Amino acid sequence: MSSISENQKSEIIALLREKKLSREQIAAKVGVSPGTVSAIKAHLTMGTYTEPSEADEVIEAMETTFGLERDLQKALRSNIEQLEQGLKIIDEGKEQTTEVGRIDITAEDKEGAIVVIELKAGAATPDCIAQVLSYIGALSETEQKPVRGILVAGDFPSRVVFAARAVPNLQLKKYSFRFSFETVK
Repeated sequence: MSSISENQKSEIIALLREKKLSREQIAAKVGVSPGTVSAIKAHLTMGTYTEPSEADEVIEAMETTFGLERDLQKALRSNIEQLEQGLKIIDEGKEQTTEVGRIDITAEDKEGAIVVIELKAGAATPDCIAQVLSYIGALSETEQKPVRGILVAGDFPSRVVFAARAVPNLQLKKYSFRFSFETVK
């Protein structure tokens, strides 16, 4: 993360307290990423924005996570068939908004079922199961087709694995990546 100045932090805090601008608008106005604004907002909400070095670490971790999830989404959108044969993205290239939140990728499988794809950088938490299930529930209310989910993460603790086993229409998929190198002349 490129570090942000104390003036930028102060301006973000002031704009968040005004509650007039969105996260994206604040980020654009101050010249930081939306992830930075989210991190500062989380600290303010929890009342833990007291130790600047600690806050900087949280901001950096959140920006890294935000960036990894964004990159993972971009890569998966370009190569959706790697996740499952026959998947077709149906969300017009952007996150679908539901009354319970934004779905990372909405697809349709070869049988015509809607597939909610949730992406997590790093390890999934039990809350991720609830998040995917809420998206499935929201779409089930409006769609006349079966809806299922795929949770993609870098790792799955046993608690998440056992929880997912109780849900027949939810799959867990672990991602990994491999670097390739080319000589540039």
